[in-house]
Amino acid sequence: MTIKKKKQITSIIYHAFVIGFGLVMIYPVVWMILSSFKMKSEILGTNATFWPSTWVWENYTEGWKGSGQYTFAKYFMNSIFVATLSTIGTVISSSMVAYALARVKFKGRQFWFMCMIMTMLLPGQVLMIPQYIIWNNLGLVGTYVPLILPKFLGAPFFIYMMMQFIKGLPKELDEAAMIDGCSRYQIFTRIILPLLGPSIITTVVIQFYWVWDDYMGPLLYLTKPSMYTVSLAIKNFADVQGTNFGPMFAMSTLSLIPVFLLFLFFNRYLMDGVTAGSVKG
Repeated sequence: MTIKKKKQITSIIYHAFVIGFGLVMIYPVVWMILSSFKMKSEILGTNATFWPSTWVWENYTEGWKGSGQYTFAKYFMNSIFVATLSTIGTVISSSMVAYALARVKFKGRQFWFMCMIMTMLLPGQVLMIPQYIIWNNLGLVGTYVPLILPKFLGAPFFIYMMMQFIKGLPKELDEAAMIDGCSRYQIFTRIILPLLGPSIITTVVIQFYWVWDDYMGPLLYLTKPSMYTVSLAIKNFADVQGTNFGPMFAMSTLSLIPVFLLFLFFNRYLMDGVTAGSVKG
């Protein structure tokens, strides 16, 4: 067997494995989308089918009406509001903290950096009850503040990612700006921040997805149906009398569209932002 033929066989096996693995990964999403067009009897039970025998478009109109006095337009606007403000807060705060830790020399910098890294090791379940008690004592449970305000205080994962990106930028840029009379603030806003483009876009995509997909946060802090986000509103299709799967899957499918579009338009920047600083030289 020639070397060329061995490479062809290896390539075929590799691509077959990748395609097969990809199909396994995407199957639940395809099943959910197809189920949004099925009758309830075709989704679960003995009559369950993969392909709809009859395309039930009414699932979308029924689902859009919601399960109460508010339509899903209200819930989508709530989710967009929370996700947008949270993403803006994360980008602003994380980039500022990352610049300070990467470029500014101050007493205790290593200590604060280690504290930040340690917070990444704490599971969210450990912080859930103490945070709820704090917000409840402040009288802010039932508002969007607990979901948005913490994002304006920095996110360790994104701070670390941006730090690696900033460390890959030449320090001569800062020194030249200082010689020209720029302050730290001017160096950050005029030089560092524009160069952080790939890292900022990565932060926007990932953080928007995390907040948009969050269920536990809204479940803990939102008490009024008028303030529900999409993830919380979808759960309303399930009650003690049974789950209305068709409309629920229809609204779940629509909830994927904003995140899918975000990944579609900014996909080429994601890898640059995540791998920034991993290769030196």
